[in-house]
Amino acid sequence: MASAADPAATVRITCTGVKTSNNPLKWVVRIAALFLIYFACGFLDGIKDRWYVFTPESLHELAQAAVRAHPGDINAMIPYIVSNLTETYDPSTIALNTDTSEWMLNNAGGAMGAMYIIHASITEYLIIFGSPLGTEGHSGMHTSDDYFNILVGEEWMFGPPNLEREVYRPGDVNHLRRGEVKQYKMHEGCFALEYARGWIPPMLPFGFADVFSSTLDYWSFFRTVRITAREFVRNLLIGKI
Repeated sequence: MASAADPAATVRITCTGVKTSNNPLKWVVRIAALFLIYFACGFLDGIKDRWYVFTPESLHELAQAAVRAHPGDINAMIPYIVSNLTETYDPSTIALNTDTSEWMLNNAGGAMGAMYIIHASITEYLIIFGSPLGTEGHSGMHTSDDYFNILVGEEWMFGPPNLEREVYRPGDVNHLRRGEVKQYKMHEGCFALEYARGWIPPMLPFGFADVFSSTLDYWSFFRTVRITAREFVRNLLIGKI
């Protein structure tokens, strides 16, 4: 044990004292940084509406028109939807993926299906998702509003404390509000036009988590990452956030 006169002990005490005196300043800086991030996020969240191009109403009308034009035929509805979008929206305003062969498997929240990404940017995404076999799972909790426009088949949804199921059929839209969580089931042969508006990047871990925890389907993971990143970049290059 060192004596009170031990030089080494004196140095250790002095050094410790210096560190302690600096800690309050470090915490002030950290707290200030957190407040700055908080207010910056709040400001951006308040103005994100200016970056939306699609509207839930116009996409719902498009989905209903596709259902009327090609009832029960998802293979005919997809080109109908894509051609309508390309005619309606200027490519200098928003970039759309018109390659309808770019389907990929997707596992999220315990549900499995296939999706085709029509549009992906920082504040919006538009996909077609479904499965000829049917699937069910957890909706996830998201930083965006999600509009699920049923094209073929039937979807059920449930969220306590409401103990009755919600039923959605072709032409219906299921609106999952930001922060809500529900259980959902897509019956055999169900496909939907899914539109999310809000902050899209924080939603991505939900779509990728099952790859690392269960499926190990890295091929679908890399394909999804590549196409999503490509569409993000394409939109950023024309000023679409």
